[in-house]
Amino acid sequence: MQERTSCGVKDLSTSHPAVLYTPGAAGSRVIVICDHASNAVPPEIGGGDLGLPPEDMARHIAYDVGALGVARVLAARLGATLIAARWSRLVIDPNRAADDPTLVRRIYDGSIIPANRHARAEEVARRKAAYYAPYHQAIEDEIAAVTATGQVPVIVSVHSFTPQFKDRPPRPWHIGILWDEVDGRIAQPLMHRLRAEGDLSVGENEPYAGVFGGDTLDTHALSRGLPNTLVEIRNDLIEDAAGQKAWADRLALHLSDILCHPETARLFTDEIEAHK
Repeated sequence: MQERTSCGVKDLSTSHPAVLYTPGAAGSRVIVICDHASNAVPPEIGGGDLGLPPEDMARHIAYDVGALGVARVLAARLGATLIAARWSRLVIDPNRAADDPTLVRRIYDGSIIPANRHARAEEVARRKAAYYAPYHQAIEDEIAAVTATGQVPVIVSVHSFTPQFKDRPPRPWHIGILWDEVDGRIAQPLMHRLRAEGDLSVGENEPYAGVFGGDTLDTHALSRGLPNTLVEIRNDLIEDAAGQKAWADRLALHLSDILCHPETARLFTDEIEAHK
C-alpha cells in the first residue's frame, strides 16, 4: 500500500498486481484509463502463457497496440491519474459487463485461445476476483478520491483498433470518438476540433457503436453523470513511441481547452434521468 499523492488520501488499489497506476498532479480531477493496456499473462495461468503463438499475442486480439503509450503521455500532459489493466484482455476483458459472454473469450478474430477453451465457471469467477474486480475498484477509488476534493471527476478512456479484421473491409478512420447520446460535453467538441485539423478521418462512434451497457465508461462515468469520452486510435499510427507521443500531444492540446468549459465541471444527473 502507498499514499496517494494527487489528492492526499490513501488509495488501496495502487499496489495491486492487476492494476498499473500512476498518480496525477495534486488537485487533478482527470482520470485516464486504459482497459486493454497489456498483452501480459499472469504466471498462474499456464506459466504466463495462454497457448497462443507470439504473433497472436502481439496482435490486437491480446491488447490495444500502442494504447498504453498514448495513455501514459496523455496523462502526463494533463496532470491526470493513469489507471490501466495489467493483464491481457484475453485473460479477462475489463471492458465488459461482469456477466458478458465475451468476458473470457474462447476464440477471437479467427484464433482459438487454448487456455480459455475449456475454462469453467469456477475459473472465470477466479479471474473476475483476481484481475477484473481490482481494476474496477481502482477506478472507483480514484473517483471517490477526486469527489472528496469537491470536484467532478473526468474520465478519458484510451483504446486502439486494428486497421482491418480478418475477411472484413479496411477501416478508414485515423481516430474514432465513442460517446453516448446523453453526454457529448467532451466528445462533440473533441470531434469538431480534430476534424478542423483538415488531415484526419474522424469517426463518430466508429469503429464501434457508442458505449455499451456494463462496459467501463458506462459503469463508472455514464451511470453517475461524469463527463467522459473514449478515443479509439488506429493502431498502425501508434506502433512506436513517436506516434504515441504525437497523438497524445494532439489530444492533450484539445482536451486541455475543452476541460476549461464550465459544463465539464458538473454532473449530468438531470440529463440522465430525463433520458430514462
